[in-house]
Amino acid sequence: MEDGQILNRWRLVLGKYASGQITYSQGDVNYMGMEEVLDFLYSREYGEEQDIRQERQGGSGDSRLTVPGWLRQMKKLFPRETVEIMERHALEKYEMTELLTDPEVLRRLEPNRELLKTIMSLKHMMKGEVLQLAREIVRKVAREIMDRLQQDVQRAMQGRLDRTSGSPVRSMRNLDIRKTIRKNLQHYDREREQLVLQQVYFHSRMKRYHQWRIVICVDESGSMLDSVIHSAIMAGIFARLPMLDTRLVIFDTNVVDLSGHVEDPVETLMSVQLGGGTDIAGALGYCETLIDNPHRTLVVLISDLYEGGSLNNMLGISRNIIESGARLIALTALDMTATPNYSRHVAGQLTQLGAFVGAMTPEQLAEHVAEMVG
Repeated sequence: MEDGQILNRWRLVLGKYASGQITYSQGDVNYMGMEEVLDFLYSREYGEEQDIRQERQGGSGDSRLTVPGWLRQMKKLFPRETVEIMERHALEKYEMTELLTDPEVLRRLEPNRELLKTIMSLKHMMKGEVLQLAREIVRKVAREIMDRLQQDVQRAMQGRLDRTSGSPVRSMRNLDIRKTIRKNLQHYDREREQLVLQQVYFHSRMKRYHQWRIVICVDESGSMLDSVIHSAIMAGIFARLPMLDTRLVIFDTNVVDLSGHVEDPVETLMSVQLGGGTDIAGALGYCETLIDNPHRTLVVLISDLYEGGSLNNMLGISRNIIESGARLIALTALDMTATPNYSRHVAGQLTQLGAFVGAMTPEQLAEHVAEMVG
């Protein structure tokens, strides 16, 4: 370890009160952010003395973290093992239970995607009125996201022209000019040299599909939280489309089939247990049992592809799914930014097997699925 890294770690141990004697050296690590997160929790060790020190500082620094902000920053800056230790210290040692016990604190927070993520991280420790209030916040935020995405998804899935059937939707964009001329030729006025249109025909914009099965298989590890949220919502939207038979599976080291709740993203999100290991092979093995008609089945794996079990088993099951005739799509991220963090080694091997591997926004997933089932 370099001298600068050692000094930076000592500076973190000593805390912000050593800032006048030791400064952080430059690097890729956000040590100032880490210090703020640590101070938010461990400054409680000082008790009343800490309150006096904060008053003396009187606004000389940045605004203080809130509990949701602290949770977000902690998960962003520290590894999972460290996060688990700090959460345990927060609850057991420092009794930082505002979000777990006080409904008034939760009511004062603005329902948004970040609060949804915080609730999903802590819901396993919530009870009674707080849990019910948290569920309503999840419902509100999930509905807002779904409303924003649903129209785009339906347009992607249903918006192709079907030139074999008529449509009651009368618009110039849907006009079937050839059929209109052909059907009205018998009404041609020879004296005026005009075609008299007694009936105008339009193309249908609803394509007729044979039903496909889509199996959405979601890694519920903490690093996939944004993707878990969008996966649950997209599954709910897909479940409402007549051309898709939608199944939803979540996994860590265990596999849970949530297909019975697929039309209700709230139940799905409240069933997710973030963290734990990652057994992709086990999850894909279960998904394989859901394949009845391989040539009309899409298996969508949403994971960072860091396999906790046997990589050979995972690749073997993936090969079986692809060779059966089903389509395997491995999404390394499914969110609004499509910014992936994933095992490129495993992604490369899946690509060689014939899987599609990439990161997508929800709209891109809808377009991709539409191309495959169209």
